[in-house]
Amino acid sequence: MTILSYADSALSLLPPVVAIMMAIVTRRVLLSLGMGILLGAVLINDFSVIASGQYLGEQVAGLFWDDGAVNAWNMYLLGFLVLLGMITSLITVSGAASAFADWARNYIKCKRDAKLLTMFLGCVIFIDDYFNSLVVGSVARPLTDRYYVSRSKLAYILDSTAAPICVISPVSSWGAYIIALIGGILTAHGFTDSGHLSVFIQMIPMNFYAIFALLLLLCVIFWDLNVGPMRQHELNAQKGNLYDEAKGLPPGANSDLPEAKNGKILGLFLPIIVLVLATFYFMVSSGGDVLAADGKPFSILGAFEHTDVASSLFFGALVGFIATLALVLIQGLDKLYLTKGLVAGARSMLPAIYILLFAWTIAGVIGQLETGKYMASLASGNIPFALLPAVLFVLAGLTAFSTGTSWGTFGIMLPIAADMAMGTHTNMMLPMLAAVLAGAVFGDHCSPISDTTILSSTGANCHHIDHVITQLPYALIVAGISLGGYIVLGFTESLMAGLATCSILFVISILVLKFKSTQAIS
Repeated sequence: MTILSYADSALSLLPPVVAIMMAIVTRRVLLSLGMGILLGAVLINDFSVIASGQYLGEQVAGLFWDDGAVNAWNMYLLGFLVLLGMITSLITVSGAASAFADWARNYIKCKRDAKLLTMFLGCVIFIDDYFNSLVVGSVARPLTDRYYVSRSKLAYILDSTAAPICVISPVSSWGAYIIALIGGILTAHGFTDSGHLSVFIQMIPMNFYAIFALLLLLCVIFWDLNVGPMRQHELNAQKGNLYDEAKGLPPGANSDLPEAKNGKILGLFLPIIVLVLATFYFMVSSGGDVLAADGKPFSILGAFEHTDVASSLFFGALVGFIATLALVLIQGLDKLYLTKGLVAGARSMLPAIYILLFAWTIAGVIGQLETGKYMASLASGNIPFALLPAVLFVLAGLTAFSTGTSWGTFGIMLPIAADMAMGTHTNMMLPMLAAVLAGAVFGDHCSPISDTTILSSTGANCHHIDHVITQLPYALIVAGISLGGYIVLGFTESLMAGLATCSILFVISILVLKFKSTQAIS
């Protein structure tokens, strides 16, 4: 079978663009992803129907069986989803979720407090973006439902405290991955005296998108700033319609589950605490095993750099599931409730699993088409040096949007940014690398085929495309603010000037949003 490469061709953009545009227009995610996959397959195989069918079969099989062995990453992650679905359902049928909502009502007095608590939890549980979105969603959803926060708003809060927190946290799966990448890049360019962790910390204030996405979220919560489609979703929520019921149950949702009357808040907190601690342990343990095998001394940062994220999530969820099951058995939960909870929990994750499988498939197709390399190639040419941070931010955003992966964008764009800095002005190396990180998170926030976006929808029990459409205006606002900051940073070579520009643009944006919000109310 002849496989064609489109690394130097705009045709490599066609499958992701078709999939994304169809998803936005039709709001049918699986159909849209399927069309993108088919289009990519025929392009790769020079429009041969037989070869395309064979290629698709290999791609789908590779999701489960790769290089003569089980595809452990995918299987562990799917197992994690199923286990977390069952944990969430057991917490619901045990009455623990309702007990927590009743308890929190004594301390959480209003809608704003419920959203602030969700944001706080999202900022605290930062070890991994998948884990953040799903676990925080499970904890916060009973409370936000009680105060009629739309599921779209909840998904936005989850997504805006997942990647933006992980990308600036050194002790997270993202931070460790980025530190490893940057360490290799700096070493390759002769910067052997620079501590990799210290370099990462220096880059944190240069990640304008992550910083101002969090600040915008805080302002949105405080002043209830509903932009674009989010306004209608919030209005519907005030009438009791937390999501669009005409579209059926969203991924992760359970309908009409029975709830025990003797639920205790311990039934919610203990499983989640066990889940968090167990996942952290397995992350450190799996990374520590790699360090030991390589003869390297143990360190928390080193362990996170080498951790097996997928297996850690799965085994952490397995321990959390056992703890949850033990609690409901001690509680004396009716066997019918227990059975319904387990079945409904596993079934509730099927829509998210279907979307993830399609997203992984199109990611493989896009990788074969080398879409990311084509996007990266656009950064070369006669671009004025002062504009490079802004250009890299935009191209990283477009690459992540098209490919649906921040990590893949990091891997492609960071070495290119470093090479460009070495060829022009080495003092701008870190700002240019930070611009790539910021742009990748921006593109990830906007992309319907991003796994983080998919799992934020799942954690909130929100229809996926509704989350994408309602989050997009907020992401674009922060992207505009960040772009202005990177332009000024490039021309002045001053971080303070860049941050000051972002701050001024941010204040102006908030004033405009508050004015429009007031006009809408009046």
